[in-house]
Amino acid sequence: MAGRLTLVHGPSPHAVHRSGRYGSSVSPHAGPALPADLPVPVDDGACDHLRGRLLPDVELPASSGEAVSLGRLLGSMVVVVHPAMGRPDQEPSGGLQAWNAIPGARGCTPQACGYRDHHAELMALGIRLVGLSTQPAHEQREAAARLGLPFELLSDSELALSRRLRLPTFESGGRLFLRRATLIVLDGRIERVFYPVFPPDRDAERVLDWLTSGQHW
Repeated sequence: MAGRLTLVHGPSPHAVHRSGRYGSSVSPHAGPALPADLPVPVDDGACDHLRGRLLPDVELPASSGEAVSLGRLLGSMVVVVHPAMGRPDQEPSGGLQAWNAIPGARGCTPQACGYRDHHAELMALGIRLVGLSTQPAHEQREAAARLGLPFELLSDSELALSRRLRLPTFESGGRLFLRRATLIVLDGRIERVFYPVFPPDRDAERVLDWLTSGQHW
């Protein structure tokens, strides 16, 4: 590995807001609750090849209006790979019932809201946060504005980055989506992969627990 994350270890700074592993209390800003009967995704090995890979130098449109290449970003970063953040007034691609039946598909908005609510803690650790999906840039800009997300969302609608990294995908309603994974990156190299990610609304807490645990690598 090319390096290590340098973090201040100790008790998780967000632990006082919850109890139990990944939390048993719910933040009032945690986003919509997830159905209790969602199918649980399994680790099929589709992300086993990612650890140690360098992120390719591919410019993608960001919700900020800029073009961003993850491969050029130095320092520590969390890349939240997710399918798509829907709108409350629209059904997901293929319909809600079909979407809910796909293991790991449901939950992008609660996941994003969790990272929004813990964004200051990630910044305090010196970590940049980025979301990545195949959603068109205009859909990402709408979601970022509506949810008040303080981090950028990158659109890989042409799969320029995803194909080079061989990120796992699924299809619904005739559209191709990225399967949910969370990448910990240091100086452009993937150092840790969380896959599958479930439940998605606890992903931010799980990542923060790992980052502050002192048990890296």
